[in-house]
Amino acid sequence: MRHTLPRSQIPPSAPNPKRPPPFPHTPSHAFKEEVTFGFYAGLALLNQRPEDVQTVLFSPEVASKIAGALRRPRERGVPCREAPEQELARSAGSTHHEGLCVVARARRWFTPAELAEHLLQRQGVAVALDRVRNPYNIGAILRTAAFFGLDGVLLGAPAPHPALAPDAIRVAEGGAEHLKLSRTTDLADTLGRLRSKGVAVVGAESHGTVELAGYHFPRPVVVVLGNEREGLGDRIRARCDRLVSIRGSGAVQSLNVSIAAGVMIAEMVRNHPSPGR
Repeated sequence: MRHTLPRSQIPPSAPNPKRPPPFPHTPSHAFKEEVTFGFYAGLALLNQRPEDVQTVLFSPEVASKIAGALRRPRERGVPCREAPEQELARSAGSTHHEGLCVVARARRWFTPAELAEHLLQRQGVAVALDRVRNPYNIGAILRTAAFFGLDGVLLGAPAPHPALAPDAIRVAEGGAEHLKLSRTTDLADTLGRLRSKGVAVVGAESHGTVELAGYHFPRPVVVVLGNEREGLGDRIRARCDRLVSIRGSGAVQSLNVSIAAGVMIAEMVRNHPSPGR
């Protein structure tokens, strides 16, 4: 990592030369199932999206802890039952299920245009990830963003679409259910469109021209963090209004991307809170 911070099936209408083309994004596949495992990740799903829940498997050890959250799914006739360790691991596809596995309809992904509108209405803050692939880093960033009350996260990666791995959801400890999640296969283009709508774009870069300490982030804003090894891509860097860096001792070149995100978000939110927050 090089930085220190860090629809339907309706056919498209003919392009309007007076209007830019829509944000690049991938349809959300509304009917696909999604498996969420991990105690806090599963509990957040049960509480925030009970209408999407289709099956709940849990260990005897967590039964009493999730009893209240199971009330609404059970009222809908959703199968909710205790399961042995082997079945939980098989259903989750992981031994790190923490005693809870929830099958639900896939989450709704917000389009970048919807995210932009939300940020403009709230004078809000979102984080964008440029080809960040490690699910543990992504999950940690989601957790931090939710902890500090950010509005959303925009995932950028090549086609077919930027995914959100089950391990990322688990590591987020419920944070994924408290953020507006969006994705794009052309992050540079999407950031350009966000800027055209009035959303500032600030990049995290080890050789940024502005030091994070004391920097007053504009509102609304998207903070962009780059790939773990390569940092921000050239096209992404060109779309940024500012490149901001965390200054260290120089003993090591960079911070882990999730740690960098935490430092940036904490500095931004605590010292320069957005209106209404």
